[in-house]
Amino acid sequence: MTEPVSRRTALVGGGASGIGFASAECLARAGHDVVLVGRRPEPLDKAAATLAERTGAAVSTVVADLAVDVPRLTTAADVLVLNAGGPPPGRILDVTDDGWQHAFDLLLRGPLRLARAALPAMADRGFGRVVLVTSTAVRQPQPDLATSVVLRAAVTSAAKLLSREYADRGVTVNCVAPGPTATDRRRQILTARADAAGTTYAELDAADVATVPLGRAGLPEEVGAAVAFLASAAASYVNGTVLTVDGGRTETP
Repeated sequence: MTEPVSRRTALVGGGASGIGFASAECLARAGHDVVLVGRRPEPLDKAAATLAERTGAAVSTVVADLAVDVPRLTTAADVLVLNAGGPPPGRILDVTDDGWQHAFDLLLRGPLRLARAALPAMADRGFGRVVLVTSTAVRQPQPDLATSVVLRAAVTSAAKLLSREYADRGVTVNCVAPGPTATDRRRQILTARADAAGTTYAELDAADVATVPLGRAGLPEEVGAAVAFLASAAASYVNGTVLTVDGGRTETP
């Protein structure tokens, strides 16, 4: 359950679609002004217009590549949602040096650069929430998502370290780890797997959701609700943790 806040600003990476957009919508409904960040202006503007119409929130956009840029307004953000589309699939020994470098910039160096810009400003204001969107593949690795598995594990460790840096100044850092979620990326991954295996998307989709105790893929807004919770006053004592949103699929240690 989220609580309305007084005009705090949330900057959301990958905000034009999928989990990023859903997170932005949940934050807007909780009372935040929202800044959507993405690489392409047209989808970003369309998402902003839709979000403003649905929620009545103040919504702005920043065109930036989070792998290489620190967007303007980063230091003004009270809530920073570090969400980026996954790198291309590939098995661990098949990924080239360039592939690893791209994934490193996207998933680890980029988020750390933004955190380095945002966290001191949050601490000066006495309030801050950083939420990093990772994946349950960190705990149950999928062989064809090697760069995502390896680097999101590093992100999880980095988040734990960051959670200790400014905790005594009102700033928390947490991760949300989605399981199977109905996004374009999941469809692309399952389609590629189906093509490689000589089967169909529908068959792989059915096999995938059969591993989920709830019997279905999650919705982006269900992940967004977890992000909004971690950004809320209700989560003020939640710090340095990973909130799994996967319908019960991931096995506990």
